[in-house]
Amino acid sequence: MTAENKTFSAGLEGVIACATQLSHVDGTAGRLTYRGQKTVDLATTRSVEEVWYLLRHGRFPTPAELFAFTDEVEDLGALSADEYKLVKRLAGTEPMSGFRTALSAIAAHRGYTSWLNRDPAETYDEVAALASLAPAIVETLYTRRRPRLKSSNTGYAERYLWGLVGEQPSPQAVAAVSAYMILTMDHGLNASTFSARVTCSTGADAGASLTTAIGTLSGPLHGGAPGPVLDMLDAIGTADKADAWIAGQLKAKRRLMGFGHRVYKTEDPRAAKLREVARQLNSPRVELATKVEQSALAALQAHQDAKSKAEGKPGRALRTNVEFWTAAVLEYVGIPRTHFSTTFCASRIMGWSEHIREQMEGNKLFRPLSLYTGPAVEWDAPVEAPPAPQPVQ
Repeated sequence: MTAENKTFSAGLEGVIACATQLSHVDGTAGRLTYRGQKTVDLATTRSVEEVWYLLRHGRFPTPAELFAFTDEVEDLGALSADEYKLVKRLAGTEPMSGFRTALSAIAAHRGYTSWLNRDPAETYDEVAALASLAPAIVETLYTRRRPRLKSSNTGYAERYLWGLVGEQPSPQAVAAVSAYMILTMDHGLNASTFSARVTCSTGADAGASLTTAIGTLSGPLHGGAPGPVLDMLDAIGTADKADAWIAGQLKAKRRLMGFGHRVYKTEDPRAAKLREVARQLNSPRVELATKVEQSALAALQAHQDAKSKAEGKPGRALRTNVEFWTAAVLEYVGIPRTHFSTTFCASRIMGWSEHIREQMEGNKLFRPLSLYTGPAVEWDAPVEAPPAPQPVQ
């Protein structure tokens, strides 16, 4: 069957490209599940390591398994002296570019090769090792120093936050970062996860698949809005200016950061949970953010109603997405806005690692068709193929 006989969907909108047991995004109902578990419940009842273990094994660990897995992730997350030197050379570059290049350099330094025709367990270990390095890589890029020894840390989320704020964070701050990381660890076949699986499907090494995903996540249309949300709050300044500022943005046809989602037709459930987290933190931004959210939702609804009436068709509902309240939470715990995207990356890298494992287990090379829209060509009539040779009697 040729491309002309198939339906074209820009951006692969609505196209099912693979099967997964890892997460399910119900955009109509506004629900997100990991392995059949409600993600919003996991965010405040489980640790990052417990949820990562759930994605990997399909069940929660026993206390002994959790202890061993937490230790394993910490051990795998240590940079060697040579790897530290590789990463330090990238300090001062754009954070996501530095992260992407550092991970690729480490994979090359370790000699990682194609997973084809090898024991799958070896590549699983390589993927897990690279994912576990995220806190140490980000700390080195940010501080230009070797990662500090973090005695008695509680796990991945605390090590990550500690590396950026320079001192042991409060349990409340760690819990907030942990909740954020769990909520953003996986999210169906988003752009970066898809790119990781495409690269893996070619038989590429673990570093190549994760590097591809990081490069995809660095694009501002995929997870790049928490920083700009803070820029928006800075520009508004005080709650009493929210209505006028938002009206001005919409009149100028500028986008409001932190609203709208490609999949969710209702409120992003992760946004609702992070709103709770922000309020529990008693962040100074909460009052302003709450007013801006209310003003924005009302203005967007009015805008969509007017557009719908003018065009005679239903308008698209624009609700709060995860990035809006992410901004308030990450700012409060001390993460610099320049590292909001690397924080997202340090979370999603765990989901990518499990999608890569899943892709390897039932691999089929991705090879979609394209719809040719260029100039037509006049071809001669096809030449008939010669008859097949007959067997000798």
